[in-house]
Order: sequence, then C-alpha cells, then structure tokens
Amino acid sequence: MKRRVFFRLAGGGALLGPAAFLSGCSRDGGQGPVAVQWDRDVCARCGMVLGERNYAAQRRGPDGKPHLFDDFGCAVFYQNAKGWDDAQGEFWVADHRSGSWLDARRAVYVSGRRTPMAYGFGALAEGSPEGIPYAEARRQVLARGK
Repeated sequence: MKRRVFFRLAGGGALLGPAAFLSGCSRDGGQGPVAVQWDRDVCARCGMVLGERNYAAQRRGPDGKPHLFDDFGCAVFYQNAKGWDDAQGEFWVADHRSGSWLDARRAVYVSGRRTPMAYGFGALAEGSPEGIPYAEARRQVLARGK
C-alpha cells in the first residue's frame, strides 16, 4: 500500500506531497534553487539542520555551488564573510507564508518573525505593502553584528 505525504499549512489547507513544494527544484541542476533534504541538510554558516521550510535561504557562490541556510540572516552574513558581490549570483529565500522560493533581491521582508537563528525576517513576494526591500533588510541584519 502506498503512503501519500501531505504538508499541513496554517489555516487547515494541505499541499499534496513534496513535489508540490519542490516543483522546479533539482538537487544539482546548476541553476535555480536545489531540492532541500529537510531535517538532513545543514546551514552553511551555523551548522543547524534545515527544518523550518518557511525561513530557509539558498545562495550560489561564484563557482555555481549552492549553499543552504536555515535563516535569511545566516545567508547575508555568510555571503558578506566570503566577500561575494551582492549583485551577482542567484539568491533565494522561502516565502514565510507558503514556503515557495522567491528571488531574495526582489522579495520584501517583514520583521518580528520567529526565525531559526532569531534574525527575525520573513520574506514575501515583491509588491507586498507591509515589507521592506532587500537592501534594508540586509542592512539591518548586518547592523546586528552576529
């Protein structure tokens, strides 16, 4: 007998299986976000297991290798420590409501969220009126100095 996997969403909805969440992702496709092995992959900066799908981030380094993060703040500090040009390469964050991948530089950020490493920013699709732009969220994360 086959088991079907469902993810429960806030408000009682459900996504049908992991394919719905990971559509368009591959483990090592060279472009776009990679498929995350939740509760197994670890954050490139802090070493914590990626378990909270709605606050994860991914960044491809100059060599094209994907780096996974459990929190937007970890991604910002990691890229800063590596000296990577902020405007180059691919950078994604999970929408804090749906978990779908968004272009991190086009997303807007809302503060006051309970995130894995307490940086407190959740991402939303661009155009959401309650958010601040990427550059401001990045500046606020770096100002904390963690």
